[in-house]
Amino acid sequence: MTRIDARFAELRAAGRKAFVSYIMAGDPDAETSLEVMKGLPGAGVDIIELGVPFTDPMADGPTIQLAGQRALAGGMTLEKTLAMARAFREEDDVTPIVLMGYYNPIYNRGVERFLEDARAAGIDGLIVVDLPPEEDDELCIPAAEAGLNFIRLATPTTDDRRLPKVLQNTSGFVYYVSITGITGAAAAEAGDVGPEVARIKAQTDLPVIVGFGIRTPETAETIASVADGCVVGSAIVGEMAAGRSVDEVLGFVRGLAEGAHRA
Repeated sequence: MTRIDARFAELRAAGRKAFVSYIMAGDPDAETSLEVMKGLPGAGVDIIELGVPFTDPMADGPTIQLAGQRALAGGMTLEKTLAMARAFREEDDVTPIVLMGYYNPIYNRGVERFLEDARAAGIDGLIVVDLPPEEDDELCIPAAEAGLNFIRLATPTTDDRRLPKVLQNTSGFVYYVSITGITGAAAAEAGDVGPEVARIKAQTDLPVIVGFGIRTPETAETIASVADGCVVGSAIVGEMAAGRSVDEVLGFVRGLAEGAHRA
């Protein structure tokens, strides 16, 4: 059982929905992003998604693209992202960490070496948005064999014929993308999301977490009420881009987490 599996078991036992937060490693700088990361559990975050900056982030909207550019300009790399996770683990050995990014940096490092290093750094799961199920032999299956959850994204365009393929080797949870398009675009609507979550849950026992388009505690609550929880990324990254202090960012996160936990 991974930390992700254990966390969802705890949440189910407590009758509570999950709040997942995303930050970009190295944005606005390495020190600040680590300080924010360390404060996320205390702000109510159940699972941390840690973004690996990449030069061609095709699934990300402008907010996260710019965060990645700032991180890269500051010298952030995959190696330093793993070092950030190791530093977090010195103080917190419980909160799950999901590494989120693209396959190129992993491929360049070498899959076997990357998986060994990720496990050693305390990473629990991976979201690699540009590896489809047809490429599961590349990373998904080796990751599972190494004890890491491989989390797949389902979208509004994932029809009933495609969904079983998407779910085939997925573990940890399913990330449902509430809108068609890039991160930070439109607002999520519970009326649209609810039936889609139910459709996915009819085909898997995994928790379904909804992301994209969640910016307020109220939306976090309404979306979490029709799923097993929600994830917020662009809104948090946007607060950091606006120059908010660490305490202000964590206060913003706390409000979102409280919204999700009210569901």
